[in-house]
Amino acid sequence: MSAAEETEIIIIGGGIAGAGAAFEISRTSKVVLLERESHCGYHTTGRSAASFTENYGNGIIRRIVLASRSFLTEPPAGFCDYPLLSKRGMITVARADQLDLLREDMEAAQALVPSIVAMTSAEAIARVPVLRADYLAGAYIEPHSMDIDVNGLHQGYLRGARARGARIVTNAGIKAIDRQGGQWRVETLAGAFVAPTLVNAAGAWGDEIAVMAGVRPIGLRPKRRTAFNIPAPAGVDISDWPLVNDVGAEFYFKPDAGQLFVSPADATPSAPMDAYAEDIDVAIGAERLGQATTIEVQRVSRSWAGLRTFVADGSPVVGPDDAVSDFVWLVGQGGYGIKTSPALSRVCASLIAGKGFPDDVTGQGVSMDDLAPHRLRGVKSGARQVAS
Repeated sequence: MSAAEETEIIIIGGGIAGAGAAFEISRTSKVVLLERESHCGYHTTGRSAASFTENYGNGIIRRIVLASRSFLTEPPAGFCDYPLLSKRGMITVARADQLDLLREDMEAAQALVPSIVAMTSAEAIARVPVLRADYLAGAYIEPHSMDIDVNGLHQGYLRGARARGARIVTNAGIKAIDRQGGQWRVETLAGAFVAPTLVNAAGAWGDEIAVMAGVRPIGLRPKRRTAFNIPAPAGVDISDWPLVNDVGAEFYFKPDAGQLFVSPADATPSAPMDAYAEDIDVAIGAERLGQATTIEVQRVSRSWAGLRTFVADGSPVVGPDDAVSDFVWLVGQGGYGIKTSPALSRVCASLIAGKGFPDDVTGQGVSMDDLAPHRLRGVKSGARQVAS
């Protein structure tokens, strides 16, 4: 058996979840982050829609986003070279047969985001002139929705973690995980590592990592989401357009570096894999865009897909396993991981340090029971926290 590098915390997965955790945990502990690919963020993190909205996801997700906003608005000194958030706005639109759903959705949204207000169809078309008057029956706007600089946030986490002494190891696919004498030993293609605490931030592969570690899986459900870019309409300045989102989760589109980013908002079950766009999903997205707008898709500049990973109740899973308390889950962000990462990273670090649940996250109405893995197994709360 090869000699192993000793550390205090091993994090598996270098996407936004693992990077954020490394940034926060390395404040007080020695961290090694292991990434199977040649660079961190290769999979879902690098394929995000880059949208910060407080009105997307279930109630727990939305409250975690509220707890994350201050970090994204005012990141720590030296964290990034440019602002992480930029003005965008988001209009949610509805056909005539969706008006009841729009009304219900807006009322629920306003309970958490009071700045959301109804728009007339004419007002929505004035903001996004390609919307069809014969399609659009109602709309509302979230004026303070933003674009997120995903790369700036991800690299800020990694850079900050390194500055605090964390080691980021790429090309480190996991070969085996063993636990003996209160220590985890992780064998990788880049060598072996030993630590008393293991953080599973492996995204769609989270259950596979758990099985390798002898931990009961939690039922992660990866789902493919497709996106593609098309040229902007000729002669039209789209730079100030908001993101346009269908209330029935059938499509959305937004400006993206001079082109339009379009998604059919698909959620196709998938095995953990390097996801790619299926032609049929791109065609569905183009058709839905054509129904709602005057845009006729003639050419797709680029298409891609990513995996959004959920558990049964749609909320993230963060915290020590109820049976193996030095195995810490940080998975199931469900496609909301970019905008929730500041709060979830702090939750993970606080629980590992034995400091309990952060007060500001509790203040938003989120408790440990909302995120802990025991909720998925019918186990009562009170699982022992990990102290590094």
